[in-house]
Amino acid sequence: MEIEGSNPSRVANDSGSVLRDEGLSVGPPRVRDPFVTVADGVFPSLPDPASLEDVRWIRAAAKIGDAEAQYRLGTLYRLGRLVGRNYGEAAKWLRKAAKLGNARAQRALGDLCRDGLGVPEDWTEAASWYRKAAEQGDAGAQAFVGLLCHHGQGVTQDYVEAAKWHRKAADQGNTCAQYTLGDMHLRGQGVPQDLGEAARWFRSAGRQGSVEAQRALGDLCRDGRGVAQDHVEAATWYRRAAEQGDAHSQVALGLFYKLGLGVPCDYAEAATWYQKAAEQGDADAQVNLGLLYHHGLGVAQDFAEAATWYWKAADQGDAGAQRALGTLYRDGKGVPQDYAEAAGWFRKA
Repeated sequence: MEIEGSNPSRVANDSGSVLRDEGLSVGPPRVRDPFVTVADGVFPSLPDPASLEDVRWIRAAAKIGDAEAQYRLGTLYRLGRLVGRNYGEAAKWLRKAAKLGNARAQRALGDLCRDGLGVPEDWTEAASWYRKAAEQGDAGAQAFVGLLCHHGQGVTQDYVEAAKWHRKAADQGNTCAQYTLGDMHLRGQGVPQDLGEAARWFRSAGRQGSVEAQRALGDLCRDGRGVAQDHVEAATWYRRAAEQGDAHSQVALGLFYKLGLGVPCDYAEAATWYQKAAEQGDADAQVNLGLLYHHGLGVAQDFAEAATWYWKAADQGDAGAQRALGTLYRDGKGVPQDYAEAAGWFRKA
């Protein structure tokens, strides 16, 4: 199969890159980018190029100065679609389009400058391109300008400016900007502290699938902060986040099943959720799962299994697990009876 531009010496190493602009992932990210989600496709106005002939037409248009064609060609190189992935070529064409005012090219070039793909890593230049796109109303760029202002990367740290840009992106439905704006209202960073407003933005982001927002809204509903206390709603949001693998929410949902808060009391279901979080290394889940095995609640009583989970939590410094492990050594349950070992764990606790 013919692959245009596939000279290996010209194809940049794509290890660890994420093509967030098009919503397509290639390998793990170099830096976590939780704030930018983009609704548009690669080529929102026309079908994706399906052949090398399509690429030739795009290249011809790009060479005579068509900004959209330049953006598309840069994107093809960035994605490695129909041409060999080549971040240097991607940066060249995206820069041409960005200088002509193409907002998506400006945002994409900001990504390359931020991650050092095809160009030297330069957060200041990345911020400049993101701002240009943001000022044209690009929601993803607005969210990232907010992030940079929030953390002082490439720009002076400024929570008020961060909140301004996150609000612009959030108003356009950018999920991660909605979560971040909610978190800023929760903490009173750059905006007045307002738990009701925090809950409103968490709800907007949570409905779009943001795990962080679902977890945070679960916490607010559980504690009655910013919203009326509602364990049923809290359980609903925790479940949504837990099903996406969030350990905090898995522990919270396990506790709800253990105590019968917002859901029927069900020790077996509690054990299921504790197990999921415990396997991710969550110390609270590990000690709670150990307790269920210790007392035979929802699982068959198994002192050795209890000791295993207590050990994992105790090694992370959990005082409750250390005391429980000391008790097992003192009583010789699940482990050999050893008073010295028991005393050692009691001292740690």
